[in-house]
Amino acid sequence: MALVDTHCHLDFDAFDSDRLDVIQRAQQAGLTRIVNPGIDIENCQAILSLCETNTILYAAVGIHPNSALTWGPETLTQLRKLAQHPKVVAMGEIGLDFYRDRASKEMQLSVFREQLALAGEFGLPVIVHSRQAEAETLDILTEWAAQEGNRSRPPGVLHSFGGDELIARRAIHENFLIGITGPVTFRNADNLQHMVASLPLTSLLVETDAPFLAPHPHRGKRNEPAYVRLVADKIAELKNIPVERVLDITTENAERLFHWRSV
Repeated sequence: MALVDTHCHLDFDAFDSDRLDVIQRAQQAGLTRIVNPGIDIENCQAILSLCETNTILYAAVGIHPNSALTWGPETLTQLRKLAQHPKVVAMGEIGLDFYRDRASKEMQLSVFREQLALAGEFGLPVIVHSRQAEAETLDILTEWAAQEGNRSRPPGVLHSFGGDELIARRAIHENFLIGITGPVTFRNADNLQHMVASLPLTSLLVETDAPFLAPHPHRGKRNEPAYVRLVADKIAELKNIPVERVLDITTENAERLFHWRSV
């Protein structure tokens, strides 16, 4: 059985004391791929150095919406260079965050659109962060996917999806994938669980977003890639199917999105 974590921040300081042990536990749990998205230029550089140390680690490069104020005259040039690294499989983590509002809406929209254009230039899928901005995010993604001709393959994933089922189905109609994280295992997550049960498995990815969003029974503690199996287990329970099928299909979905074999 193959298992992947399509979104994890292993470079964060929460893992400084035992990062190698965390990666080893992930491999022992059956993980064959881990994608580590970036949040700013310095962070992206650290991620690429980390990815060079282990064959199961892959990178996405991008400026997170909460880091949009770091965008400067040289940022696009720097990202263009980083995107050519052989371990880069996506542009991300990019998008909109109107909850934290650390940068203006106008600034976030500009940075998001510039990075989408760069992803199209390199033929990379996008890993999208959206918080209290789901409708605006999807409108921009729909326009971009049509312009870049990406509908024939998954153009990206809505990471750690927290929107409603209508938005999810709109995204799936545009061939985007939906990232499912630890909150699907929470006892008070009825709406999310109902949505996941109803969505097609061929449109789902499993993620941890470690060190954040640890699934039950680790809620409130540090998350790590090995716990992605708990997300898969919950999806299997909600859909009343064998977990092996969830592992197989979500791993195939990740392959369709990231094209591991070409890296």
